[in-house]
Amino acid sequence: MSQTVGKTRLAYSRTWHYINVGTDPRPLGRIASSIATVLMGKNKPIWDPSTDCGDYVVAVGCSDLHTTGNKRQQKLYYTHNTRPGSLKSMSMDRMFEKWGGGEVLKKAVSGMLPKNRLRDKRLARLKLFEGQDHPYRKNIVRFAGRVYRNGVPAPEGKVVQALRETGQEEIAAPKTEA
Repeated sequence: MSQTVGKTRLAYSRTWHYINVGTDPRPLGRIASSIATVLMGKNKPIWDPSTDCGDYVVAVGCSDLHTTGNKRQQKLYYTHNTRPGSLKSMSMDRMFEKWGGGEVLKKAVSGMLPKNRLRDKRLARLKLFEGQDHPYRKNIVRFAGRVYRNGVPAPEGKVVQALRETGQEEIAAPKTEA
């Protein structure tokens, strides 16, 4: 049996996913794990650990990131430059003040990605914004499971046409017999 069945250009095409972190009721770790899954491409049927088949993720509202317990005061991030006495620590609350919630989310997602040569490429597809505005509004194709075209929800019957207009090829729709 052929190993290339289903591995078409359309299967490897990258879509843009949108997540509003400020209104999402899930805590930091749950959001980060779902973002890491999309960045790796594990939600696609063609997923392979050695290939980079993931999608783009646009996360807005990172300044309103939700954590459980006392993590904002107790969790520490460490840096070290391999010189004696250079170990430095920073609490999550201090990191929010200094760099914002986007950096905290990026570190959480980075820790959930595999530690290999694809990690930096996958993290580059994660676009983080503190507020609600972002320049990728026209790129977003998927938001809460619905297909969008130029930032506007596509009608249910126009999904194939919307995918074609966003630069992706036509999906073979199941034929209905009348």
